[in-house]
Amino acid sequence: MKFVYKLSGIISLFSIILFSYFYFSGKSQLSGPFLIFTFVSLAIAVRGSEKLKGFSYSLLILTAVTASMYYPQYFLNYGEFEYQSLIVPLLQIIMFGMGSQMSLNDFKGVMKMPKGVIVGVICQFTLMPILGISIATLFKFPPEVAAGIVLVGSSPSGMASNVMSFIAKANLALSVTLTAFATLLSPIMTPLLMQLLAGELVEIHFWEMMYGIFNMVILPICAGLVFNLFAFAYKNKKNTIIQIASYLLIILLKNLIDYNTNGLDFNSFATGFSIDVLIFILLPIVGVYIFKFFIKGGKESLNQALSFVSMLGIGIIITIITAAGRDSLLEVGLLLILACCIHNLLGYSLGYSLSKLLKMKEKDCRTVALEVGMQNGGMASGLALQMGKIATVGLAPAIFGPLMNITGSSLASWWRNREPEKVEGDE
Repeated sequence: MKFVYKLSGIISLFSIILFSYFYFSGKSQLSGPFLIFTFVSLAIAVRGSEKLKGFSYSLLILTAVTASMYYPQYFLNYGEFEYQSLIVPLLQIIMFGMGSQMSLNDFKGVMKMPKGVIVGVICQFTLMPILGISIATLFKFPPEVAAGIVLVGSSPSGMASNVMSFIAKANLALSVTLTAFATLLSPIMTPLLMQLLAGELVEIHFWEMMYGIFNMVILPICAGLVFNLFAFAYKNKKNTIIQIASYLLIILLKNLIDYNTNGLDFNSFATGFSIDVLIFILLPIVGVYIFKFFIKGGKESLNQALSFVSMLGIGIIITIITAAGRDSLLEVGLLLILACCIHNLLGYSLGYSLSKLLKMKEKDCRTVALEVGMQNGGMASGLALQMGKIATVGLAPAIFGPLMNITGSSLASWWRNREPEKVEGDE
């Protein structure tokens, strides 16, 4: 395999030379295949390095983005089928995967680590939205592109921050708790922040956005929690009944929002509620027995499969958004990349600095930094689609996602080689 990695590195070098020749000689369309091949070769080559292999996924994302920039027509539709319609189902699958790796114990962590959770959540829902609107104003982006930056900042953190916290030797329990709690708050906080900060940039429908978050994020996570409950955490009937009743209430709340927002009659309301119960509670329970039959209940195998599906899903979502917003990206692409980079890096820096200022443990400071800097770009993309502005509002989430994986993995790897300092109060 070492030979393959070295050969891939050599191929990537020749590919970038050929790309440069065609691009700077005015034959930019001919340069596309060579740039795509460069990223593919690099993605394979870095797998041979222990320090760099974490960038392989990001390079594959860059490959897909490059392909969609050069050949957008292949990533928009197939006949009458619009690929944009895949975004919400893919996001729901990703969120289901997130929920299946969680349990109610993750939410109980709020009681065990109140200071870390309070600081992390406040930073997440104040620093990032304010930074978003400030950066968008500074760069003078078109209103809908600017709203996309605010949308990224107003979204909660995702599972990527948990992975980075693990690599960085941070407080993984706090990271998972923060992700869970911020996600739980997102149906209220994200629409509220968008209305306050981006209401003049683009029309914001508070209840419709809340409904979208319930549909794309909260209910799939509930389905994952149901799956986890019956597959791994089943203990007693009382605990199970309480949890299922809680998820039913969440489904009821989602349908009440739909009822009030869209003026449904009772039959439509009852039908919608029944379908949601079937999809988000009954199907996960059936899935548990299928999972146990085929995979023999192996949690590690499930996690690997869901991680692969999640990474693939994120890649597809980013590719579709890039293709849809290609023309806008050509106008503001480099500036938007710079803006997203500043947004991301300031999130890490301010999250860490404020935690240090509040004399939190080093592990907790690292966790807050990663949770603040890394947002749920997938959810932001789904909301942009719901708004019907995937080609403009959806651009910042599409750029922020792969960018934060590159910066996050770099920061986590750097921290990994530096043991957290022991200070008074640390265990």
